[in-house]
Amino acid sequence: QVTLVESGGGLVQAGGSLKLSCLVSGIAFGFYDMGWYRQAPGRQRELVASITVGGTTNYADAVDGRFTIDRDYDKKTMLLEMNNLKPEDTGVYYCNEVPADPNWGQGTQVIVSS
Repeated sequence: QVTLVESGGGLVQAGGSLKLSCLVSGIAFGFYDMGWYRQAPGRQRELVASITVGGTTNYADAVDGRFTIDRDYDKKTMLLEMNNLKPEDTGVYYCNEVPADPNWGQGTQVIVSS
């Protein structure tokens, strides 16, 4: 069973940056495509960035050019670097497999003030 522990969120002004991390355990990390998901207030959780086993990345249009996803195979860690943050980036961020496993972590809260 996968265990996901996200960290790195916080309160930041518009235009600022944050770097999220997610420690992954319980699965053979190197064999799974992974992603970062976001749940904004009042909205469904959505996939914003993904990275395949081979390192191919894909981004939602809303974050393309501002967010960078990466993975550290040795540390079994997912990373999400977020730059030029906007108030609409506010939400709880989760990492998970792609497609998502039913087990989710607690997420990390990101609040972007205008």
